[in-house]
Amino acid sequence: MAGDTRDKIIEVRGLRNQFGSQVVHEDLDLDVYRGEVLGIVGGSGTGKSVLLRSIVGLNTPAEGTITVFGLNLRELSDDERRMAERRWGVLFQEGALFSGLTVAQNIQVPLREHLRLSQDLMDQIAAVKIGLVGLPPEAGSKFPSELSGGMKKRAGLARALALDPEIVFLDEPTAGLDPIGAAAFDQLILQLKETMGLTVFMVTHDLDSLHAICDRIAVLAEKKVLVTGTMADMLKQDHPWIREYFHGPRARAATSAWSDERSHHAATVG
Repeated sequence: MAGDTRDKIIEVRGLRNQFGSQVVHEDLDLDVYRGEVLGIVGGSGTGKSVLLRSIVGLNTPAEGTITVFGLNLRELSDDERRMAERRWGVLFQEGALFSGLTVAQNIQVPLREHLRLSQDLMDQIAAVKIGLVGLPPEAGSKFPSELSGGMKKRAGLARALALDPEIVFLDEPTAGLDPIGAAAFDQLILQLKETMGLTVFMVTHDLDSLHAICDRIAVLAEKKVLVTGTMADMLKQDHPWIREYFHGPRARAATSAWSDERSHHAATVG
C-alpha cells in the first residue's frame, strides 16, 4: 500500500525468472513485512516455489533485485551470504529430510553447517526443537521412514527452526495432511509466529490455511504478483482466476468452516 511505513524484511523488485524459452516471472515486485504471515497462491505453473527458491538463493534470477534484512543478496560475499542464511529457515515440500539421518541428526545439520558446537549441546538443542514443534522426545531417534506424514512435516519444521531464524519459508506445508492434521499444523505455525516473533513466507494452495493464519495473501498470475492484500481484499477482486479461487465451491466450504470455528470460539470465550 502507498505510504506503508512497516519494516520490509523482504523486498523483491523487477524479478525475472526464465528457464530456456519459458519465462516464469517478468517484472515481479513483492514486499514482505516483518512479523506477518504472507500466503503465496497462484495457479499451476505460476512459479510459487520458484519465487521462494529465488529468495533463499537456490535459484538465480535472470534479472531483478532481492533484498532481505536490508541486504542485496546478489551483492554479498560468500561469508556475508552465509551469515544472512543463518537468519532464515526453510521447510521444503514433504519435509525433505535426509533419509539416512535420525530426526535429531537432521535438526543438527544446520548447526553443523553454521556453528561450532559440542555434540552434547547440539543434542540439547535438537531436543528443544523437537518439543517446540510438538513431537514426542522419542521422535529424535527415529528415521524419516518411521514417521507419519504429519510427523515428517513437524520434523522438517524443527530443522528449519534450528538456528532460531527470523524468517521461515514454508513450501506447501499442509499438502498431503488430513484436515485435522493440517489444522493442527496451521495452529502450530501461528503459535510459533507469536512466541518467536517469526515472519512466515508460505507457499500454499490450502484455503483453510489462508483463512486461519495469513495476515496477507499475494496472488501470482500473468508472470507477476497481480495483487496483495487481506482475505477481504481477495474477495473483492474481479480477475477471473482470483474470483474462481476465492469464490468457488472449495472456497465457500473453507469460508463456512472458518466462520463456524470463529463463532464457536467466540461463544466459548464469552
